[in-house]
Amino acid sequence: MKKSKCAVMIGIGLVLAAAILAGGAFGQAKKTAAAPNLLVNGSFELLDNAAPQAWRSVNWEARAEFASDDAYARSGLRSVRISSTIGADAFWQAVVPVRPYAKYRLSGWIKTKDLVPGGGQGALLNLDGLDVGTPAVSGTRDWTRVEVAFDTGANDAVAVNCLFGGDGRATGTAWFDDLQLILLSAKTLRPKATIETGASRPPISRYIYGQFIEHLGRCIYGGIWSEMLEDRKFYHPVGGKESPWKTVGEARNVRMNPVLIYAGVPAPEIRMMGDGTPGGIVQDDLAVVAGKSYVGRIVLAGDPEAVPVEVSLVWGPGADDRRTLAFRDVRADYKTFPLAFTAEGSSDKARLEIVSRGRESFRVAAASLMPADNVEGFRPDVLDLLKKLNAPVYRWPGGNFVSGYDWKDGLGDPDRRPPRKNPAWLGIEPNDVGIHEFLRFCELIGTDPYITVNSGQGNETMAADEVEYVNGPADSVGGARRAANGHPAPWKARLWSIGNEMYGNWQLGHMPLADYTLKHNRFANAMWVKDPSIRLVGVGAAGAWSRTMLAECAPSLDYLSEHFYVQSRPGLLSHVGQMPREIKRIADAHRAYRKSIPALKDKTIPVALDEWNYWYGPHVYGELGTQYFLKDALGVAAGLHEYFRNSDVFFMANYAQTVNVIGALKTSKTASALDTTGVVLELYRNHYGTIPVRVTGAPEPLDVAAAWKDARKRVLTVAVVNPTKTAQTLPLTLKGAKLPKTVKKFIVTGKDEMACNVPGREPGVKAIELNGVEMGKNLNLLPMSVTLYEITVR
Repeated sequence: MKKSKCAVMIGIGLVLAAAILAGGAFGQAKKTAAAPNLLVNGSFELLDNAAPQAWRSVNWEARAEFASDDAYARSGLRSVRISSTIGADAFWQAVVPVRPYAKYRLSGWIKTKDLVPGGGQGALLNLDGLDVGTPAVSGTRDWTRVEVAFDTGANDAVAVNCLFGGDGRATGTAWFDDLQLILLSAKTLRPKATIETGASRPPISRYIYGQFIEHLGRCIYGGIWSEMLEDRKFYHPVGGKESPWKTVGEARNVRMNPVLIYAGVPAPEIRMMGDGTPGGIVQDDLAVVAGKSYVGRIVLAGDPEAVPVEVSLVWGPGADDRRTLAFRDVRADYKTFPLAFTAEGSSDKARLEIVSRGRESFRVAAASLMPADNVEGFRPDVLDLLKKLNAPVYRWPGGNFVSGYDWKDGLGDPDRRPPRKNPAWLGIEPNDVGIHEFLRFCELIGTDPYITVNSGQGNETMAADEVEYVNGPADSVGGARRAANGHPAPWKARLWSIGNEMYGNWQLGHMPLADYTLKHNRFANAMWVKDPSIRLVGVGAAGAWSRTMLAECAPSLDYLSEHFYVQSRPGLLSHVGQMPREIKRIADAHRAYRKSIPALKDKTIPVALDEWNYWYGPHVYGELGTQYFLKDALGVAAGLHEYFRNSDVFFMANYAQTVNVIGALKTSKTASALDTTGVVLELYRNHYGTIPVRVTGAPEPLDVAAAWKDARKRVLTVAVVNPTKTAQTLPLTLKGAKLPKTVKKFIVTGKDEMACNVPGREPGVKAIELNGVEMGKNLNLLPMSVTLYEITVR
């Protein structure tokens, strides 16, 4: 996972209020003799605390100096300046609402002094996200006019940049002045569409609705997994800043014993005062519900005089606001004791206390506490929502995490599995969810596993051993170990990925492409020796990396991975439209590879787009735990439409990620809910067709897709995304079939584009099912909506 430059778009809505266009976003442009400049403060004369109003400065790479400069101006009193002595990629930026599918001209004046592009372009004006820019200016130049004409396409807002560098680190100085954005022409959008029911495309792979779970933030722990305790095996010293555990009694009486260990790390040892004063450890901020039962276990050892060791679940300040278990059979060697409590009050500040009032000392090697209704360790409410989501495949365990992960850490007794520092993200990896738990999770929700092996810091032997452990017969070395761990039968997992994002310098084990192609081929050969039936996905990234992987590794590939993330953009149409644009970019690239790479002459390698999503905003559900909104649901729906239109290219797409972490589902400690993006994923997975058909006409600004439900071709599904804030009417022509009088219809919408779903609250965005809806030749579409029709044709 790596953010793109579009991340700078977050939070710039405050300047969107500038330059509202006459006639509305979708109206007819009026041609006048002197077209107005749509850029507010394009000459930088208006200041706010010495900075130009309606503009903001952004250091993208390295560092530049920004200023309003009254010593140089092409006209008026001042210009704006960007300079750097160490090299920088930086810009001044303003956001302007525009008409979609209209033509504009951006122009301005640039002055430079000793400007060296440094591998970039120099000084220029560009439009972020549209790949449009003026000619660049470099060296030492007096005021030079630059301009570019462009079509806005599916955008209702643009970000204008006064750019210094441009994909490189420039040095020197550039001034910018007298910028103008002029509307050249526009058209009235009157959407209409024709569905050609006889012009079908290749079937949509069910794996397009895949999901991805990674050991990151609250995706697995604090999301799917029921464990209530953090750092339950004491990776961090008790009482330390990073530990969730605190001491009871004198802090100096709790130390980490480095000798009498249990789970590979020192265990807390509590030495008693001997005067009846309680001493021990406690973890608070637990959430309990009145009447609900909780179960768990604790691994204890100690001296004879330390007993009894008391374990209490406490939910309030009163003497009766607790339940206590006393364990007297505590011995020198570690022993596991069961825990069972029923809370008689609700609290999100409950705590688990582990204390003694005796003498000498006792040790705690591990503790676990879960709601009693957990399903083999998993949260039942989350499992229910995931079954509803009905994703056919789950990618695991990463993601960046996998490049530092040893799968063997997740085997055996969970209490003895070693906790580790997460190799790629924040926090501790307790290894409670290993390969057994993941594969059982897949069985519980009825999905296929897709396992990524470590090609970062791992090697081909490690990967081959993992394949044998999962799929090997019980008499193989790996299969025998699997059987000893409780699962004699092979799992027969068919989908495997070799590595994650090995093209990126953020990836553990990153290496040059020429070396990685050799490594990939070694991995594939070693894994196929263990199980020739598995299907392998290689690491791709549209461009030189994907081209080379396809050219050099085609015999060792069944599919090639691609990833993309998009961020928040100003303008609803722009925000929604970036999702299908990215999918189309990747599809177009792979169609070109199929034509140009000799190794693909007799072999087609489909794309597994196994990470895709929006990624922006504050993290309100833990690490990378962003809240999604109606506008994101519209974008995900439009993205699905683009997958359908390119069903010949995409074998799989894994929404990243499933729970909390940029997730389709969000949880609190006691509740869960499908986020807005999850609502549309569920709708399409369960109701949209499988055999796409051609849609023609001019549906803009709407996004229209259609597909037969199945090969019988009796039920046609039609889906329409309306990414505008106005109701739309879509004249619809059906070729090759007749419309019935009534249909079934599903609508996803909300009160505004920021409507959202929060666990424990009434959802702001949901799918509404309507039966027996009259079907005419015009579809009436609500603002900011997804509408899906199930049409039993005649």
